[in-house]
Amino acid sequence: MTKAHSFHIPVMGIGFTIDSPLKVAPLGIDSVISLVDDILLEKLRKMYCELSQIPYAEITDKMEDFRAKRITSYLDLIQKLAEKKFNELKNVTQESSHEIKKYFSILPDSSNLKQEFNKLTKDYFNVSEIKDWVKSHLTMGSIDVNIMTKVDKDNYRNKEQLPVEFNDAHAALRGYAMSNLSSSLILSAGMNPRLYSYLEQFEDFYPNKNGFIKKKIVLKVSDYRSALIQGKFLAKKGLWVSEYRIESGLNCGGHAFATDGYLMGPILQQFKDEKENLISDIHQVFANALSQKAKNIPDTPLSIKITAQGGVGTSEEHDFILNYYNVDSVGWGSPFLLVPEATTVDKKTVEKLVHAKENDLYLSNISPLGIPFHSLKSNTKDVEKTALIAKGRPGSSCPKKFVALNKEMTDKGICTASRQYQHLKLEALDKQGNLSKQEYTQLYNAIVEKSCTCVGLGTSALLKYNLDTKIEGEGVSICPGPNMAYFSKKMHLSELVDHIYGRANVIERKDRPHMFVKELGIYLKYLEEKISEIELPINRKQKKYLDTFATNLKEGINYYITLLEKQKNIFKNSENQLLEEFQHGFNSLNKMILKIKTFI
Repeated sequence: MTKAHSFHIPVMGIGFTIDSPLKVAPLGIDSVISLVDDILLEKLRKMYCELSQIPYAEITDKMEDFRAKRITSYLDLIQKLAEKKFNELKNVTQESSHEIKKYFSILPDSSNLKQEFNKLTKDYFNVSEIKDWVKSHLTMGSIDVNIMTKVDKDNYRNKEQLPVEFNDAHAALRGYAMSNLSSSLILSAGMNPRLYSYLEQFEDFYPNKNGFIKKKIVLKVSDYRSALIQGKFLAKKGLWVSEYRIESGLNCGGHAFATDGYLMGPILQQFKDEKENLISDIHQVFANALSQKAKNIPDTPLSIKITAQGGVGTSEEHDFILNYYNVDSVGWGSPFLLVPEATTVDKKTVEKLVHAKENDLYLSNISPLGIPFHSLKSNTKDVEKTALIAKGRPGSSCPKKFVALNKEMTDKGICTASRQYQHLKLEALDKQGNLSKQEYTQLYNAIVEKSCTCVGLGTSALLKYNLDTKIEGEGVSICPGPNMAYFSKKMHLSELVDHIYGRANVIERKDRPHMFVKELGIYLKYLEEKISEIELPINRKQKKYLDTFATNLKEGINYYITLLEKQKNIFKNSENQLLEEFQHGFNSLNKMILKIKTFI
């Protein structure tokens, strides 16, 4: 069936969309649950069972395969509760008519479904007449899940390492595969061949005789080449990628995976131009693999969806991404952190987000994964971290160990944000000789700046629902994208949806840059910082990286200038301003290119 909405809510952090499907799926909106923290999932499962008077049996960490079982049980519960709300909504009564009206009121005005409903109810709202029509026409939003492929920690029992299928990402995959959901698995943070191969073991990821796939694979990618490589890798195993979710490398929330200077517009253009080739190239590999496995081979190539997210903030940008690049859905992330009807954020953090400006939102090095990470200054987890440093006890007690992946100092993986790791690193630092005070301080700060994000990104949900935080503490990490600076009030769901569809405007500021201009500015700043980090003499690898990055940025700016010159009126009356801003970016880039040349 056709999707109700042209936007989706991406995964945010660990806990911010942990129960979003229960809130928005009955209204036809797709959203994504993170599967990182099974401890948090179990706490919420207990809470929702108690609220819904459903018998609850705890899945303890003493049980075999407890992580996968917790995930399966939580997902099945969320599906059960969301479907119950959806069925109640469809069972229209005079008393509940306001709920069905809410469903249709937030649909885009272009929706055929909305137009037909308005015709049926134009003169009066006859419950008996529309009940059957509603039951056959309404669709529920998808309850999707996200796995960060590299967060795949080894696990042990009685000091013996367990088989690889009990690694964190593998267990999460199994937990989803064993659930009753028919939805999508979003794989992010790059390729994990071992995990991708594990998908082969679960029948729900293969097409049935009608070509239907119960559990679809979605890859979050930042460029076309990555999509093609990963798509073919999975196709060789008889696995079809149903959607490529393109995310801006730097103009996004959470972890930032900077491309080699590739900007979002040119990336989307390549997917638009190559989509049919992508389908045909991958289908042949896919069909051959299914034949070798004696599985159902679809009569025709399966469809591929292209979706996009990262920095979209106005209805004009939303419509342009949809219509010019022919994408199937646009992701709106950070603004939804200010919508309690859609996401789960504690009151204090919401207030911090409301008042956040550009300088409060920064690309940090706090992630234990060693990947640039968008953060909010003065978040309570960082305040907690700073207090520990001041006491001379830097590092977290590491109560959950989800990113205990580093084996630099120990045989068994530990987290770079943990007290154990930082103690060992600082001991080694103190033994180094011939370090200036400046060099020592720089190395010291690089060690202690890592923050316990795997706890901090989930704690907000516990605080929101007044659940026990004895183990986690009350420090909250939050990871909004740069776009957060332009949304400055707590919103109802209907307000933000009306903003997305151009029926209202919730941005009070007049100086918000276009998403493409904002992304370019972030990339230019990123390149400038990379140049400033260079210590002469520069080596060949560094030189090649800077040259490639700058060349791709230059081509991206030329793409936007050409687009604006050829496609008149695509951005109403702002073309001249955009051209000026891109030309300004071009001039800034040329100065950096000259500096790169001086390194030779």
